[in-house]
Amino acid sequence: MISIISGTNRPGSRTLQVCKVVQDFFNQHKIENQLIDLQKLSFKELDGSQYSKNKPVDIHTAVESLKKSHGYLIVCPEYNGSMSGILKYFIDHWEYPVTFEYVPMAFIGLGGRFGGVRPVEHLQQVMSYRNAFVFPERVFIFNAWDAIKDGKITDPLTLTLLEKQALDFSRFINALIQAKLHGHTRG
Repeated sequence: MISIISGTNRPGSRTLQVCKVVQDFFNQHKIENQLIDLQKLSFKELDGSQYSKNKPVDIHTAVESLKKSHGYLIVCPEYNGSMSGILKYFIDHWEYPVTFEYVPMAFIGLGGRFGGVRPVEHLQQVMSYRNAFVFPERVFIFNAWDAIKDGKITDPLTLTLLEKQALDFSRFINALIQAKLHGHTRG
């Protein structure tokens, strides 16, 4: 299974719309997947205790579901030159090593002029630091407010790149599983 993570909790986000387009590609090719929508998780407990004994139930459930995934595809919008704070906060609840180490990760960036390059590069740094397998085929959606209309991607090249990435990422995961290089508790 591949977890698709919508990297923002902004209502009506284009990020979630891109996630659903990618999910459709996985579904069309019969690749098992799940969508983790950060907007549906509770992030109200911010007193510090949530990192240990008081982990919010829905965040705990989402992290547990990641442990069952063979790879993660993170769709990340640019927020002030980096990833959204809520995505970083969610990642800070992941459990090392099981949700990071030797887990394949793929990235889609979206934003304005630079198409989310900066947040994807920051995510790659975090995941490399935690020994994840970073899939090199990234997709960037430039001028997202023009490229995504009513939940649909208007540029045929972007659609082609997203479908290619989805299929190649699935093959990448399967190759790691076959080579027995995948994460500790998976495959």
